[in-house]
Amino acid sequence: MNDTALQALLLAIVLLPAVGSVAALLPAPPGLRGSSPEQAVLRHGVTVTGTVLALAVALAAGFDHDHPSRMQATTDVSWIAALDIRVHLGVDGISLPLLVLTALLTFLCALYTYFRMPQGPGPRAFVALLLLLETGMLGTFVALDLIVFFLAFEIVLIPMYFLVARWGGEHREAAANRFILYTLLGSAVMLLGLLLVGVRAGTFDMVALADQHGAGLSHGVQVIAVLAIGLGLAVKAPMWPLHSWLPDAHTAAPTVGSVLLAGVLLKMGTYGFVRIVLPVAPEGARTLAPYLAAFAVVGILYGSLACLSMVTGVGAADPTGATVDLKRLIAYSSVGHMGFVLLGVATLTPTGVNGALFANIAHGLITGLLFFLVGALKERYGSTDLNQIAAGAGAALYGKAPRLGGLLAFAAVASLGLPGLAGFWGEMLALFGAYQPAAGLSRPAYLVFMALAGVGTLLTAAYLLLVVRRVCMGEHPAPAERAAFADIQAHEYAAWSPLVVLTVVAGLWPAVLLSLSDPAVQNLLGGSR
Repeated sequence: MNDTALQALLLAIVLLPAVGSVAALLPAPPGLRGSSPEQAVLRHGVTVTGTVLALAVALAAGFDHDHPSRMQATTDVSWIAALDIRVHLGVDGISLPLLVLTALLTFLCALYTYFRMPQGPGPRAFVALLLLLETGMLGTFVALDLIVFFLAFEIVLIPMYFLVARWGGEHREAAANRFILYTLLGSAVMLLGLLLVGVRAGTFDMVALADQHGAGLSHGVQVIAVLAIGLGLAVKAPMWPLHSWLPDAHTAAPTVGSVLLAGVLLKMGTYGFVRIVLPVAPEGARTLAPYLAAFAVVGILYGSLACLSMVTGVGAADPTGATVDLKRLIAYSSVGHMGFVLLGVATLTPTGVNGALFANIAHGLITGLLFFLVGALKERYGSTDLNQIAAGAGAALYGKAPRLGGLLAFAAVASLGLPGLAGFWGEMLALFGAYQPAAGLSRPAYLVFMALAGVGTLLTAAYLLLVVRRVCMGEHPAPAERAAFADIQAHEYAAWSPLVVLTVVAGLWPAVLLSLSDPAVQNLLGGSR
């Protein structure tokens, strides 16, 4: 497929959700309403996100896989000439998998919502916000101008805020306020860093800046830029100790909000480290990499220990009133898993950065599936409190709904990094990168980081297996109780099966992602090993 066709595809992918968001607010034509206007707008959401997914798959199929380090499907037009800000878009082997993941998860969320619309205001605003959110997420991964990247990075905040504040559960407004305050404050500091880089380097073009590899930026400027930009990205990542907004947001968010928050929004922060920080300010990144690695490892241990204490009943009840909220537990697990991504980035090696990018995709697939499953448990039990679900000897989900129980166990072992599933490769490559970090970094320090992160994998396995035991095992239910308990429904199969299949494919065939990312990573790092 020629570059002109790819360019048209990429523009359609980015613009179609924005157009669909506006259209969702308009009255549906009489012939398209179906049984009700509400059904029509939900169907509209499925249609638009499904079309975007089809276009993203077509883009991936037409992508030149022999040259994944080259920017493809590029659009580069002047926008604000006085500041030399351009609408520069494109994809390479780093951004293409994230683009497809975003399109897939948004479509699955729209499909799930068609059958399980969360309680709250009508679906018209919900669908419009979901499509606007998709626009911002997609735009972040294809933007090649620092200012356009920042704008796309910020677009997602408003729709996510309202999805949590209007369609969330208990304490939703407080959680939404905390989310918006943390991310806006982080973004304000990040903007200062982006402006510093653009003004000092004489361009906001990310491709040109990456080709310069820090030329024209003094060491001090690079360190300040990495601190400022990295702070904004770290809030979204989320890096310890800037993570505290995440458990509240996940606990309060509706199911599809949690899926997109964990599956895509967290990746925007780590993607920014790879796309902007490492190539644009390599000296500053090298100076601060050990500190990033240290925070990442603390996040791995903190997230794992927090989850383990929740499952084993150690510590006080959380502020939402539920002793062990499963959504909150998965949120803390995300702090640990994203710690591996940040550790891989902090090694400054192709091995570690490739591991970080692989772990990004794996976490999006697996944690997205986990939040879908927890949403299904809430529908069946009326709660996400583990103690309430597993009252007594256990919930016995294997006996009540064996397919649902089996799928929950699958997602848990995938999340703990079982070899042969997607969660394994990213964490392993991040640890390999820490074993032999880039030149100039202290290898003894990184060996300590690697050992501590390895302990985090053991803790992760411990709490996830405890969750499986308490939810899936227990006394065999009576036949009447089993008959009254719904197993996986048709719409749930449709929404969850792609995530299961891709988790297995990525685990058994990791080259499908690594062959795309490695040449692009080598190029961004200046060919260093």
